[in-house]
Amino acid sequence: MKNTENTASPMMSLLSLLKDSAGKQALKKAVLSRPLDKTVQKTVLTPRVIGGRLMLQAESFLTDNKAIHKNIAPDDTATLETLLSSYLQINLLTTAGDCELKRSKSGTVTLLGAKPLLAKLSSGEAERLTARGNNNEKTHILSGAEPFLKLLGVSDENGRVLDRKRSKFRQINRFLEQIRDVLPELDGDGTLHVADLCCGKSYLSFAAYHYFSVILGRPTEMYCVDLKRDVIEYCADAAEMLGFAGLHFLCADITDFTPPTLPSLVISLHACDTATDVVLAKAMEWKTKVILSTPCCHHELNHTINCAPLAFVTEHSMLRQKLCDAATDALRLKLLEANGYSVCALELIDPEETPKNVLLRAIRRKPNPTAEAEARREYEAARAFLLGQ
Repeated sequence: MKNTENTASPMMSLLSLLKDSAGKQALKKAVLSRPLDKTVQKTVLTPRVIGGRLMLQAESFLTDNKAIHKNIAPDDTATLETLLSSYLQINLLTTAGDCELKRSKSGTVTLLGAKPLLAKLSSGEAERLTARGNNNEKTHILSGAEPFLKLLGVSDENGRVLDRKRSKFRQINRFLEQIRDVLPELDGDGTLHVADLCCGKSYLSFAAYHYFSVILGRPTEMYCVDLKRDVIEYCADAAEMLGFAGLHFLCADITDFTPPTLPSLVISLHACDTATDVVLAKAMEWKTKVILSTPCCHHELNHTINCAPLAFVTEHSMLRQKLCDAATDALRLKLLEANGYSVCALELIDPEETPKNVLLRAIRRKPNPTAEAEARREYEAARAFLLGQ
């Protein structure tokens, strides 16, 4: 048995670190992956206070899209050892650092990061976290009981969010929180005009319309556009069933689309590759007050980057893609600045749930020709540098 950091029982060393970090309130979570049981996808252990006692809540995600929970006492060594031994990879995440155990089917074990983690835990350097209670879930804008969530298959008839849709539910709520943050920038009176471009399955479209028209009670006209005719027809029928009279679905190319009244808010969730650029271009053309866009699939720059000074990065395909992802979104933000917007990039949701977690936010400001011209020069210079022009 191989152990790169400890000659004595790597699994027991990891178990000891798990218990120690939990006891010192330094444990964030432990992710157990590559299960021996193929009906399981992974298990996540998180500290919870249940009945006034610290417990480790094991949430196991099954291949049939169900999830099961079990609470384990941190001093229940036998149960924890049995659980950990059922997985070939374990990542322990704490405020004092992380460690990783990998176990091959032949029995070879590699434990990395254990020594520095143990040293920090022993020295008392670890930041203490407050474990939340099992009934102290985050309050979302949506509860799960909304009729549109039931109709779209996010919740069951009792308003319980389905296990396989929990990530989508959190994503929708997080986007609504971002919309809530920019409300002061939108028109305060009269009908609110919104466009959702490349709307896809339109979970966000229904959620945004519900938020404006039902929760806030604002008259809202919202146009949702996508090229997938079957999806658009389904969403149009759903909107009619829900009585969402101001929610309109159109099968069209967004390049050729202009709504009857120009929107003060344009949203877009995961428009693929250059479709995000088209979304931003249309919003800038309409001088939209607020733009909220979550990009997806950054391929264009990956295919065209030709920058000798960055060859030490681009020669590695994974790093090349990460560089192009970041550079593409940075260029988009700079172009928005050149067109009169204040901009920022935000994390929409935990990257462990989806790597497509960057939200580009742009708010239109008063014209500033000098600043906009400088942003334009910076954009052109950066673009020429990356393309080798």
